[in-house]
Amino acid sequence: MQTEPQQQSAEKVLRVLVFTLMITVMSATMFNIVLPQIRAEFHLSFSQVSWVTSAFLLIYAVGTVMYGKLADSYKLKHLLTFGLILFAIGSLIGFFAENYGMVLFGRIVQAAGAAVVPATSSIIPVRYFPPESRGRALGISMTGMAIGSALGPVLSSLLVSLLDWRWLFCMPLFTLFAVPFFRKYLEEEEREAVKMDWIGGGLLAITIALLLLAITNQSLLLALGCILSFLLFLVRIQTTAEPFIRPGLFRSKRYSLGLVIAFLMIGSGYSFAFLSPQLLANVNHLAPGLIGFVMVPGAIVTAFLGKKAGILADKKGNSYLFYTASALLLSSFVLFSSFAGVSPLLIAVFLIFGNVGLSFMMISMSNAISQSLPKEQIGVGMGLLAMLNFIAGALAATLYGKSIDGGAAVSWNLLNSYPGASVYSNIYSALVLVILGLACLYYRQFSRSSVRGFN
Repeated sequence: MQTEPQQQSAEKVLRVLVFTLMITVMSATMFNIVLPQIRAEFHLSFSQVSWVTSAFLLIYAVGTVMYGKLADSYKLKHLLTFGLILFAIGSLIGFFAENYGMVLFGRIVQAAGAAVVPATSSIIPVRYFPPESRGRALGISMTGMAIGSALGPVLSSLLVSLLDWRWLFCMPLFTLFAVPFFRKYLEEEEREAVKMDWIGGGLLAITIALLLLAITNQSLLLALGCILSFLLFLVRIQTTAEPFIRPGLFRSKRYSLGLVIAFLMIGSGYSFAFLSPQLLANVNHLAPGLIGFVMVPGAIVTAFLGKKAGILADKKGNSYLFYTASALLLSSFVLFSSFAGVSPLLIAVFLIFGNVGLSFMMISMSNAISQSLPKEQIGVGMGLLAMLNFIAGALAATLYGKSIDGGAAVSWNLLNSYPGASVYSNIYSALVLVILGLACLYYRQFSRSSVRGFN
């Protein structure tokens, strides 16, 4: 039972966490707009300049699970202090960069520090809030992500219209203001130091890196390397006394199946971030700036409803929020499937349904999965969930991109008759089936009568 001072400290930590999440998400996406400028300044190819974003996301994904594991042995305030200072150092390196190598190095250092934020964004609500109010806390933390997603493209466009693109590196410096607050309000009990399995962690990091590279580069050789490193990782955790991840974690049906559902849901929801801009550009023929404005309302509404979704989960259970999220996602996919190519104003409405549904889903699954974890493995367990977000996004982007390249002459949905929109309609039709299938799986495995922990 929390005392009143502990509750007040937890609330203050949560507000600071929202701020750092917002800055981190913005930093991850802001550079997408200035890639053409960086390419022109340093005379790069498209594949070379793409590493400004790809390298950040790659290190970000690997770092998330590493920080999650470290959080099981070390105090969060120490990890956050280290990560945010490293984030700022990488920003300064990038700001003063005079060649592309230094720009890339700055982004890598940035990501190595910034990864501490998504890793702890799921851990703090779990550790500092009791189960009856944890959904609300997770909902508030998701608000930071939604606000960052909404403001990133807008602020990036505004900043580069006035200043050099290097000033985008300065945004993360604001997170240094959060360090004193984290150190003051994160009152943690002493954690038992456990010997870190760096070999196992390294093998997992290599596996993740090779998997993401294999997906983005569509390389069979990298995929084989990923499989080999993963097999070595499995051997390592089975044979060492203190493995990086205890094998028993995946023997939990609730945890493992929860990860699968979350992975597929996030991959489906990534269609809003990846497919929608392609649809607006290729079918509606909108300029990049206008595309950003079409996508902003969904992010704003999501930020506004995040806290309410968490409260809903606390009052009526995770299952209620899960099915609400499924209904919203299903509505969005049906609308996109039926009316892909319609007015951008209506597409903005479709995106509101989809983004809100995806946010509700992430809150629901984060809350549910956290309840399936033993206390001593919350850090690495939630870290793995956060890492899967990036893998799901990378895999989904590749699949969606391949589908668009392949095209489609006929729409599966007879309601859709917009020229050039058939392939988008077909993808969204397939996602309708995915959502229906996952909802059925959740109902069968995690209904209130079968598994109380997920409700």
